[in-house]
Amino acid sequence: MPVDVQLASTAGQLPELSAIQRWADLALEELGEDPEPPDLCIRLVDAAESQTLNSRFRGQEKPTNVLSFPADVHIPGRRTLGDVVICMPVVVGEAARQQKAVDDHLAHMVVHGVLHLFGYDHQKDDEAQRMEGLEQQILRQLGVADPYG
Repeated sequence: MPVDVQLASTAGQLPELSAIQRWADLALEELGEDPEPPDLCIRLVDAAESQTLNSRFRGQEKPTNVLSFPADVHIPGRRTLGDVVICMPVVVGEAARQQKAVDDHLAHMVVHGVLHLFGYDHQKDDEAQRMEGLEQQILRQLGVADPYG
């Protein structure tokens, strides 16, 4: 089953669904996961939805580039990973400020969000180095420049 991609944004040019699928698949492959896992949703949203979620779950009253929600349910016979929510207006704005292609920055957010579903974090320096190194490795395979360089 392919990744469930939901396009709920009107901000800018949205990427091809196949590109989002490829970015998520590569991240999952690098983590040693089946590239076609069940129950992984990537949702591209506008600022209002991102802000609502960020406020409710993180206590921050602003939209953010990416949020990850690991699944908290066990369904016999299925592997439920969770949801990655990406705010397209934030991603488009960040890409412009950082002089990056929108698709390259969006690929980074997909990879970043998927890694969060597997428990990777960047709150501590050693965790950040580990997570960023894996992101760089995956993005390099996609032809995306180092987002931290």
